[in-house]
Amino acid sequence: METHLLKKNMGKKENNILYRRLLRSYFSSIISISLVLFFVGMAGLVIVNARSVSDYFKENITVNAILALEADETDAEGMIPAFIGSRYIKDTKIISKEEGVIQMKELLGEDFLDLFEVNPIPVSIELKVDADYISTDSLKVVEEWIRTLPDVEDVVYQQSLVDLLNANIERVALISGGFVLLLLFISVVLISNTVRLNVYSKRFTIHTMRLVGATKSFITKPFVGQAFFQGFISGAIADLFLLLFLHFVKNEFYQLFTIFDAMMLGTVMGVVILFGILICMISTAVVVRNMISLNNDQLYY
Repeated sequence: METHLLKKNMGKKENNILYRRLLRSYFSSIISISLVLFFVGMAGLVIVNARSVSDYFKENITVNAILALEADETDAEGMIPAFIGSRYIKDTKIISKEEGVIQMKELLGEDFLDLFEVNPIPVSIELKVDADYISTDSLKVVEEWIRTLPDVEDVVYQQSLVDLLNANIERVALISGGFVLLLLFISVVLISNTVRLNVYSKRFTIHTMRLVGATKSFITKPFVGQAFFQGFISGAIADLFLLLFLHFVKNEFYQLFTIFDAMMLGTVMGVVILFGILICMISTAVVVRNMISLNNDQLYY
């Protein structure tokens, strides 16, 4: 009787050890897949918000309409409706003569006005041009239009900065595209290998089911069902990581956070979960079917 109880207790202990190992393996797989899906989600955020980020940097380039020296702030205010009603201009700001003097003092020093009998700084209007027109050819069109307005003496903007920004945006877009493709390839490989290791630990169970006459679809079905939940949970955890990352961005870089499209964020989070489910299910189905085809000797290698 004691021997029977001892064997029973040992059996329960072995089952508990096996259960804990399987549980650790399952959770480690989920965490591994979640981290990969998190980076996939990051890549997705970059893709869907690429235009918004590009527009943000472009629209921070300003064009200054310098008015005639005799023009005052009232004249500048009278020009604002023309700018606001234009398809070229997104925002305006009047720079008074006093503000212009402060800016020039920062550049040239406090005593630069000693060389002049009267204030030589004219009123100007700082313009933020729509991102669609921040290019060399388009800005020339905008410049010509601004010069036709009354009291405009000159139009000033940094052409070299515009050229540099456009060149860098194109370069970043190419690099980001290549990086995203590489990341997607790596994520598929890593998730597939994680699933393979998880299924490989159950190869003897699969072999036993095959020996008792179970069909491929019968053997595969429970594994694919488990893979569905594994992919769903991993995707949900990855989305949680994404939300935590965006919370960090909101606290530390609020202006950058305002660029993100909330609707597109929801789409990315949904795609992350769907991607995790599909990759886990497909990888599991392929691996299980390969395991079914193994002979007795191959089970140990």
